[in-house]
Amino acid sequence: MGDISETKAMELEVVEECPVKQVDLTVPKTDDPTLPVVTFRMWVLGLASCVILSFVNQFFWYRRSPLTVTSVSSMIAVVPLGHLMARTLPHRVFFENTRWEFTLNPGPFNIKEHVLITIFANSGAGTVYATHILAAVKLFYKRELMFLPALLVMMTTQVLGFGWAGIFRKYLVEPGEMWWPVNLVMVSLFRALHVKEKRPKGGTTLNQFFLLVLVSSFAYYVLPGYLFIKLQFFSWLCWLAPKSVLVQQLGSGGKGLGIGSIGFDWATISSFLGSPLASPWFATANIAVGFFLVMYVMTPLTYWLNVYKAKNFPIYSDDLFMSNGEKYDIGSIVDPMFHLDKKAYEQKGRVHISTFFAMTYGIGFATVTATLVHVLLFDGRDLWRQAKSAFKDNKKMDIHTKLMKKYKSVPTWWFVVILVSNIALVLFTCEYYNESLQLPWWGVLLACAIAFFFTLPIGIIAATTNQVPGLNIITEYVIGYLYPERPVANMCFKVYGYISMSQALTFISDFKLGHYMKIPPRSMFMAQVVGTLVAVLVYTITAWWLMEDIPHLCDTSLLPPDSPWTCPGDHVFFDASVIWGLAGPRRIFGNEGEYGNVNWFFLVGAVAPLLVWSAHKTFPNKKWIRFIHMPVLLGATSMMPPASAVNFTSWLIVAFLSGYVIFKYRPGWWKRYNYVLSGGLDAGTAFMTVLLFVALQPKNISLQWWGNSEDDEGCPLAACPTAKGVIADGCPVI
Repeated sequence: MGDISETKAMELEVVEECPVKQVDLTVPKTDDPTLPVVTFRMWVLGLASCVILSFVNQFFWYRRSPLTVTSVSSMIAVVPLGHLMARTLPHRVFFENTRWEFTLNPGPFNIKEHVLITIFANSGAGTVYATHILAAVKLFYKRELMFLPALLVMMTTQVLGFGWAGIFRKYLVEPGEMWWPVNLVMVSLFRALHVKEKRPKGGTTLNQFFLLVLVSSFAYYVLPGYLFIKLQFFSWLCWLAPKSVLVQQLGSGGKGLGIGSIGFDWATISSFLGSPLASPWFATANIAVGFFLVMYVMTPLTYWLNVYKAKNFPIYSDDLFMSNGEKYDIGSIVDPMFHLDKKAYEQKGRVHISTFFAMTYGIGFATVTATLVHVLLFDGRDLWRQAKSAFKDNKKMDIHTKLMKKYKSVPTWWFVVILVSNIALVLFTCEYYNESLQLPWWGVLLACAIAFFFTLPIGIIAATTNQVPGLNIITEYVIGYLYPERPVANMCFKVYGYISMSQALTFISDFKLGHYMKIPPRSMFMAQVVGTLVAVLVYTITAWWLMEDIPHLCDTSLLPPDSPWTCPGDHVFFDASVIWGLAGPRRIFGNEGEYGNVNWFFLVGAVAPLLVWSAHKTFPNKKWIRFIHMPVLLGATSMMPPASAVNFTSWLIVAFLSGYVIFKYRPGWWKRYNYVLSGGLDAGTAFMTVLLFVALQPKNISLQWWGNSEDDEGCPLAACPTAKGVIADGCPVI
């Protein structure tokens, strides 16, 4: 019954156009409300997906190449399991003829169950950003932070985003003009996975192809993960001149410019930029140009011209330094109250950062203004028209909103109760644990006000252009000036002011996916609430376990040189807490700091899209100008650091082969297998990494040979300063 209904629902098309052509071509305009949604196998597979992805993603986060396993992997992996459960589970009905009636097996595994399982998986795939606070306090500042306040901060951050999402879903989900382009890929994949297909002669079904890729990547990862670690950072140029600092600066993929460096490891390729197989070619081209300009033009020029005493420090580093090139002892300028010790700071001198690190902050400033100006110039007219249409009381419902009207909606007051209760819990947490968290009550309310103010406009931009301006710098700047010298307060403010908004957009995007796939709203609500709570628990417990179980986690001064547990993301988060929170922006980028000129990047970012727009208007026949996307181009290196050159060079090669070569010359293969290939590579690599850790790490079993040498990249001099008289361990003195 369910199988027949689902097939009919996918084949019959109601002739009614959607406001957005891409949606009209991709999303089916049908629904079968008789399909069972909240089933036993949905709970089993959904919760399992949520737990596994939460554990794996947090486990990977502390590693040098923090692979993110997306919900696409789970989405594909559960298909054979769902069909297996449909064939084997008993059909017996429990509590028949009561309101509690249910069965373990309501019939064939259907697409609506599958969507709800993926919503659970999304809760685990989306990181709990507040775990950074836990790592910064416990591992970098070496201070105590109890489990309960840490759990409360993580829980309230996620739930706060859920509250904003519920309030604004009427404006960002229901209107057809708010189309969320990212979800069209998911819709296409869902439909492909539920089309009944026979194995083509000489080919494979999608499930067979996924399993082949999974097994292959699982087996292959033994090489870069254990037997031949140099494959992660294959920097062959360094080997040509083992005593030359210059050559190693040029060739190192982890600590230099990465010329010729490549990673033969899926974790290295996809760890920071996501899967290269999912990047459109125009975006890949913009990222390539942005990376080239930053890494091969701006970085060498500023370094060799000695801008901000660049040669006193490594050419690529996210560490904090003293003026003479020595690493800054941050603990020495923190007083017993976890505030800045001003006398100690004056004695030790200003905090310095590598010129590359300073420039990447400047690029971040430019990206914020470039995104706003670009959207205003190129999409402003359409955005205004779509927004007006979305907010009209008498707006015409599109076919998908009409079909969803047959289901009970989630009352707004449910979300309001969750939001108000959560804000009250945040206030209690920050006041009761103020000694640990430092954020005062007014800081909580100001952070909530920023998130409330920006969620709708940023949501409209994300829903129509697929671009999300990053507000983390704005929140850090605001609290850094208003409440300086308190690093944990700065981190908490950023989490509540920016990450809650970012989390809200993730929830809203999931709402829209459920809208397209005709999932009952109350079922969506249940899946998101339960998935969020489960994910937070798993993320927190996993992080706590790793901190207790792995000696010197994140401490690169005490870890072996070849240790994978270097926590690059948390290292940058800690540095940001020092720059914006402990020292404060006034002492770094303000009138008391050395890097004040970096603020000019705000103006550069605003002007850059204007130049492209002017060129587009002047030469309207040059279609390629329209594809110069300054927010993407400038934001290309936003993940550097912690990402390094080899992550970009490897990613760009694979993205070019997939998004241009295969897409152009084998479009049929690309359409059928591209996203499935990505999911299989993610899953296989993740499973083998966890297996290697569980089987070998506790017993400290390793293989010693040239391919696994202590400096596994083979570029030990790449991190050396080149200024005269500056001394660093293992480096020649010039």
